[in-house]
Amino acid sequence: MEDKQDKEVEIEQVSIEETTQTEQPNNTEEQIQQLNSKVAELNDKYLRVAAELENTRRRASIDIESISRNRAMSVAEKFLPVIDAVEAALKHTPDDEGIKSMSLAVQSACAQIGIVKIEAVGQILNPQLHNAIQIIDKPTEGTKSNTILEEMQAGYMFGDTVLRTSMVIVSK
Repeated sequence: MEDKQDKEVEIEQVSIEETTQTEQPNNTEEQIQQLNSKVAELNDKYLRVAAELENTRRRASIDIESISRNRAMSVAEKFLPVIDAVEAALKHTPDDEGIKSMSLAVQSACAQIGIVKIEAVGQILNPQLHNAIQIIDKPTEGTKSNTILEEMQAGYMFGDTVLRTSMVIVSK
């Protein structure tokens, strides 16, 4: 340890003026041109790196948004059977205050999350939103063709993405 304390380190000093005359251009106009080209080259490199950094940030932001959206959709899809059970219980006993309260809580939670029920009854069949499981040949008076008469299972959307299509009965 004592040997390390006694050692001195020499640092070689280099000066810009020590360069030989052959390395420097002969006149100032050549120097200006060389410096301008070097500045342009470094500016180009800087702009490219800045653009690449911005693209990386944008891609990372998009990836994070996509991952969180997919995660939320996965949770929402797992929540659909609970929504169905509460709705079935409400249809079975519509006067039960506990079930009414639970239904309101589920609807409120869905609204906050962004889960929206797909409107079906009375709408024209849309294959992207509705799944026709039965077609009735003789529709009721005043019903147009391809109109949804009854909903067997509710469909839901999460934002602009269909979580589950509605299972419906349609007029022919």
